[in-house]
Amino acid sequence: MQFPEQFEIGGVRIRPGTVLAPMAGVTDTVFRRFIRHLGGCGLIMTEFTSSHGVSASLRSRKPPRTLRYLEFEPEEHPISAQLFGADPEVMADAARVCQDLGFDMVDINFGCPVNKVVKCNGGSGLLRDLPLVERLLRTVRGAISIPLTMKFRAGWNERELVHLRMARIAEDCGLQAIALHPRTREQGYSGQADWTRIAEVKAAVKIPVIGNGDVNTPEDAVRLVKETGCDAVMVGRAASHNPWIFRQIAQYLAGGAYERPAEADRYRMIRMYYNMLAERDEPDTVGKMKQFATYFTHGVRNGARLRAAIYHAHEPAGILEQVDAFFSQELCGTAAE
Repeated sequence: MQFPEQFEIGGVRIRPGTVLAPMAGVTDTVFRRFIRHLGGCGLIMTEFTSSHGVSASLRSRKPPRTLRYLEFEPEEHPISAQLFGADPEVMADAARVCQDLGFDMVDINFGCPVNKVVKCNGGSGLLRDLPLVERLLRTVRGAISIPLTMKFRAGWNERELVHLRMARIAEDCGLQAIALHPRTREQGYSGQADWTRIAEVKAAVKIPVIGNGDVNTPEDAVRLVKETGCDAVMVGRAASHNPWIFRQIAQYLAGGAYERPAEADRYRMIRMYYNMLAERDEPDTVGKMKQFATYFTHGVRNGARLRAAIYHAHEPAGILEQVDAFFSQELCGTAAE
């Protein structure tokens, strides 16, 4: 099976050729370190972060909440900071902050389809203004010395596809890699990702192309590379409910098969993630635990019962007690069978 063992972004070596997609509300420092611990992921990315919020930190005595999205630990390298916005100078200021914070690279988001972002001309909203895209990329490229990349969608809708033009603009502006999610903004996350568009972009530019969209299994990852020739594979939503997917890809490439987690594995995984959250003792710890209960109980026998117990708890310790009690009963029941 052909799959990129490694690739480079502006001299930064990424090994293996897998990338954790930036996901709002998901890829914070705890989840990223959790993915690193499980293994198999080459590059991780922050949640997408407002360039205006980051730029405001330069003028504020009290660091704004936005900077929390850019917190990371040394074990997370290589790591990319993803920014969104539509003002070239503000974006350049924010990119400088990211460079000063020690990120390995900066990525600009041209893909988010959420209304509140698009209304501000951010995310996929910029796909309707390619001259502004070019000004923004040139300004940011001139402001930092670390690699610059971008993640984008195929276009605003099926009648306004711009993936090839976007890719060529990025290359002309000196970006060192691009990631394409081949749905349109109008599609959101519905329908099927058209991988032929990734192949078209790969054929159109010489810089590394990262393929993204509908990679739910190791088999999907291998098929994406085979069908498109992309230089790396980015995994998003699948990683939120199956954080083992990167390790599974590595196992599949090495031996043609991969481990599927047993109930005991899922217990250890949930316990580990919840402990990591509890150690940070953030105001939103309980909320995060409840959010990830939905993701992590996917495929767990009687998972609805565990989710209900977690949703009715109010403290981290109480949630951990519910997890322990649930799996104690489930694992004993499995052993008895």
